[in-house]
Amino acid sequence: MGQPEQRAEGAGPFTTRLTWRPPSGGTAVWESRPARRRGLIALTPPGSAAARYASADDIALTRLRRLNAVAATAFVIGGALFAAGAAVAQFGSGDALTCASVYFTGGLFFNTGGYVSLLQAVNGPRHVPGGEGALVTPAWRWWSYEPTRADWLGAFVLFAGTLVFAVNLLDSFLQGLTVQQANRLVWAPDVIGCVLFLISGHLGFAEICHGRPCIRRRDLGWWIVAVNQLGSVLFMVSALAAYTRPATGSLVSADVANWGTLAGALCFSLGGVLQYYERP
Repeated sequence: MGQPEQRAEGAGPFTTRLTWRPPSGGTAVWESRPARRRGLIALTPPGSAAARYASADDIALTRLRRLNAVAATAFVIGGALFAAGAAVAQFGSGDALTCASVYFTGGLFFNTGGYVSLLQAVNGPRHVPGGEGALVTPAWRWWSYEPTRADWLGAFVLFAGTLVFAVNLLDSFLQGLTVQQANRLVWAPDVIGCVLFLISGHLGFAEICHGRPCIRRRDLGWWIVAVNQLGSVLFMVSALAAYTRPATGSLVSADVANWGTLAGALCFSLGGVLQYYERP
């Protein structure tokens, strides 16, 4: 008794939208992505049919703008370098060492973008269920463990994927590998990284769509997730095509591997460009 009525929505164990009646009346609606990326919470005053958005404090908004700019820039540059590496490989304008170096540099930017995305989830403003509909700015942290949150888990899986890709990119510098060694040290981490990227994208859709399939043409966050997920699919196609056949010692399809990487990388760069506009 005495507790405000609340309605939770989400996917599986994850709550991605929460609606409640504040003590002063009206309705408050917290959604995970708008709160995390833009510091916004929707409030409908008593007797009004139209909702307005309330923002987090200036500390939170400044923090969100800076983290968003760093992450977006990292993905734009990382994607551009991956596309350049694929172009070098496809058109033969450089040797294997040149390709590996370009990919590795791009991977460092992906690592940065992945970790800063995790920082966005860790340090984003939090809601107070049952309160007046205000967002609270937490103390700054470099790390947290919150696997019951879809946004945190998605960002963590994305960061883990960039780290696995780093293993793949480092191993690509190795010379004189047998077919079995190349598949184990270079190809396997590539596929695992792609799987993690796909899982992260799935969690991104779950966060935006609250556990139901949806197409939101006017939602910038939806487009960012969709473009990045397309990039992850293309990366997976590229990885499967890069498998070295033990019988012949040749790739399944070098052309598909290179073009898949190039197109997927451009998707991540485009996602980074769009991310610049999803800010407070």
